Amino acid sequence: MKKNSTTDFEEILTKKYGKKGSEERDKYDSESLAFRLGVMLKEARNEANMTQEELANKVGTKKSYISRVERGLSDIQLSSYHKLIEIGLGKNLNISISG
Repeated sequence: MKKNSTTDFEEILTKKYGKKGSEERDKYDSESLAFRLGVMLKEARNEANMTQEELANKVGTKKSYISRVERGLSDIQLSSYHKLIEIGLGKNLNISISG
């Protein structure tokens, strides 16, 4: 009889990318964050019924930049993300740190 074992997500990441602080893991974590921020931006933009072009015009950037951010291809600065969310979409950006 085969015994089932449960693996948590952190164990999977460690096996595939190494421990936190390793070069490969840091790269994964950075890219993962960019992707998650992009998904959140796209969802908020869609909720606001705005196109990428409308959002870009509102904050003084290009549609291609909004597209790159939404696809997780831009390592966006927090100040830029804040501008997109608060000025561009009229929403509040809340950040928390947990342990």
